[in-house]
Amino acid sequence: MSDHATPRKVIHVRAGEGPSTWLSGDAYTVKLRHEESGGSLTFMEASVPPGGGPPLHVHADADEAFYLLAGELEITADGETHQVGVGDFVFVPKGTAHKFRNPGVHTARQLLLFTPSGVDRFFLEAGKQAVPGTPPPAPELEDLAYVSAVGERYQLFQADAYQGSARQA
Repeated sequence: MSDHATPRKVIHVRAGEGPSTWLSGDAYTVKLRHEESGGSLTFMEASVPPGGGPPLHVHADADEAFYLLAGELEITADGETHQVGVGDFVFVPKGTAHKFRNPGVHTARQLLLFTPSGVDRFFLEAGKQAVPGTPPPAPELEDLAYVSAVGERYQLFQADAYQGSARQA
């Protein structure tokens, strides 16, 4: 039985619920998993501390949408940086190199939507399980080789690695 054949049903995830993981110094909570959506989308909430955000990367097989709930972010995509405020929405098509960073002094909160789904598997496998009452570890403490290897299994690449593989193809 394929992932897409899983029967879908109404799902209600309450505030504060869903598996949470730490990655790149940020906290991510998965609200809708690949299996639950039948492969159609992944929905997540992210908390990005001041200075936080992932390095430049590419989702080779999924579009990503950002909606900012609190704070501020700089979202760089396709070489252009967008100053994003509360209520702003940004869409990044698959295959586009992008990153985000919190330039503020307060934690930013955003909603993330990926379609098709599957990137939730990356976050849950590559990240560390979040511990309530404890801040995320600094990104420098991550095993970047491990995170990159897990990412490649889920079609998520560091931008320089993706550009190199695209040139070879």
